[in-house]
Parts: sequence; structure tokens; C-alpha cells
Amino acid sequence: MKIGRFQKQEEIFYGIIEGDNVCLIEGETYSGDIVPGRVLYPLAGVRTLAPCVPSKAVCVGLNYRDHAEELGLKVPDEPVLFLKPSSAVIGPDEHILCPEMSKQVDYEAEVAVVIGRTCRNISQAEAASYILGYTCAVDVTARDLQRRDGQWSRAKSFDTFLPLGPYVVNDLDPGSLKISLYLNGVLKQHSSTKNLIFSIPYLVSFISRIMTLNSGDVILTGTPAGVGPLHRGDRVEVIIEGIGRLENQVR
Repeated sequence: MKIGRFQKQEEIFYGIIEGDNVCLIEGETYSGDIVPGRVLYPLAGVRTLAPCVPSKAVCVGLNYRDHAEELGLKVPDEPVLFLKPSSAVIGPDEHILCPEMSKQVDYEAEVAVVIGRTCRNISQAEAASYILGYTCAVDVTARDLQRRDGQWSRAKSFDTFLPLGPYVVNDLDPGSLKISLYLNGVLKQHSSTKNLIFSIPYLVSFISRIMTLNSGDVILTGTPAGVGPLHRGDRVEVIIEGIGRLENQVR
């Protein structure tokens, strides 16, 4: 099932993709009982927005073995966490804006977990029942500011620094998803969630023991090897097996 968030003129709504159409959702958007209702609009006649509006994005640093090897860093004993604000979120085909105070803005392709039900202090075995699904993400980072500050808040938090989309997809095996990033049509990152250091159920459980995860919140699960810079005019595409393609341009 592909769940999206759409705009038609002034109306913003959640829907389910059925072929070339968007259907109304029957039931609560973030529940496990979502079913498609009547056909609402042709997909070509609506604008696709970021598929969720998180209260926060909880991100995991250094969670792919190939990325750790690329950087020559020791595999962490526990997940390294940081936050991105909801104001950083943009959707498909929206522009990533390079801030004037940064001279090096990098791309990081990631699988994003979208939380379906509010959870706190859950086990790994319970994690799947609290997940709505998965979507594509780019963790945009002002790398020079990250190095300068010695911590990550400013570097990760600029407006437009969290593209998400196009849809939230469930019924996937998150432990074996191929993830790729293309920059101006050239493959720059390619890996699989098989290379995750900390699995998605582990991450959901671990984070829920630190902070409450609300419906619509996202967890970014880390980026594979091949991180590099973005420049004005670039086109960046993240493709994740079973989910789809997220495309954004830089200006």
C-alpha cells in the first residue's frame, strides 16, 4: 500500500495510490486499519507533498558498515542520534536551498521509518506494530558547519534540509532494501539495509526508550558510503527498492 499526502488547489489531504488514481483513506491515516475508499482525483491532477508531517525527525549517524569503513571509523557500540526539526521537511520536486553561511552542503540518502502509533518504551518485537511504513529521505548536511561547530544541530537543521517522499509504503522487509542515490544521473551511493549496523526494530525500540515517538514522526536510519557535495543546479534522486523515487533540485 502506498500512502501519500496531496494538494489540490487549497485542499491538503492523505490518500492511497490505486493505479493512476488517489483514493480517500477510510479509517485513521496512521492506524493499521487503513483501507482505500472512493476514487478522489487522478494522480496527475494533484501535487504530491511530503508524505507525513513529523513533530521531529530522529536521525542515526554512522549506521552502515560500508560508510564506517569509508571514513575509517570504529563501528559504534550504540546508535549515535541527532534531531532535525519539522521545519526542514520538504516534499518531492521541491528545492533544496543552499544557505549562504555554508560552503559545503552534502547529500546523504537514507531509508526513513514513519511511525504509525505513539510509542514509548517498546521492545524490538513490538516495533513493527508501531511502524506505518517506509519512505525515501535525504539528510542534507552543511558539512563545513558540522566540522566547525563540533556538534550537528546547525549543520542539519536548515529549512529544506529534509526531503521526504514520495509515499509511505508498508508490507516491506526493511532488513533487505536496496538504496541508491543519483546526482545529475550519475550513481553516487548504492547499498542495502542488510549493511545496517543497528536494525530498524532495534532503532525504534532504542529511541522509544529515550523519547516518545508520535504518530507521523520519522526515524532516519543512516546513510551508506559515497556521501558527497551538492551544488546549485544539481538534481538529486534517491531510489529505494519497493518504495520509489524521490527527486529534488538544488538552488
